[in-house]
Amino acid sequence: MAKSTGRESRQKSAKRNDLLEAAQRAMAEHGTAVRLNQVAEHAGMTSGAILYHYPDLQDLLVDANRAGMERFYTERVAALEGINDPAERLTVTITSGLPVAQDDEEVRLLCALGGEAARNTIYAVLLTALFDRQVAMYQTLLDTGATQGVFQLSSDSLTIARNLVALEDAYGYRIMASHPTLDHDVAANLILDYARLATSHPLPVETI
Repeated sequence: MAKSTGRESRQKSAKRNDLLEAAQRAMAEHGTAVRLNQVAEHAGMTSGAILYHYPDLQDLLVDANRAGMERFYTERVAALEGINDPAERLTVTITSGLPVAQDDEEVRLLCALGGEAARNTIYAVLLTALFDRQVAMYQTLLDTGATQGVFQLSSDSLTIARNLVALEDAYGYRIMASHPTLDHDVAANLILDYARLATSHPLPVETI
């Protein structure tokens, strides 16, 4: 019985992940006003089957947005495991916060949410929470580097952290808008230029 229950739990979790990914793809294609049948098409399911798992489509969209945002915090924090040098940790964090190309669905989704945030309180709360978590992530990196004597901060860590996240957002949007002279590497090095000034550290030029 226990084995059966465990298998059912894994299957349910896998189905939920499939639904979240389908909802993300549907929103990336159709925007935040996506309809149930459009999500069903991406999921390869009937609308009724989706409603069995998520009786309220809005709940599915909120969960899908929240899952997509984890890339910009949880996955970035995980990428720092085993890296001890504060300068390398800062560089890795900066370069992992930008879209690699214009077809980055998760960044496209965030851009769509940004446009809806003024009209949708839930999306506004999600985006605000993501911004604050990323700021806290950067602030920890900066404070640690300063404590170790690696960085000499030009201003308080909160201000620098907020500027770094704002630069990520701005350059990420331009990459997604197909700016002809901005790609991942160019944007990353522009942000690193600011980080060098803010930390008084010759952070390396980064390419992918």
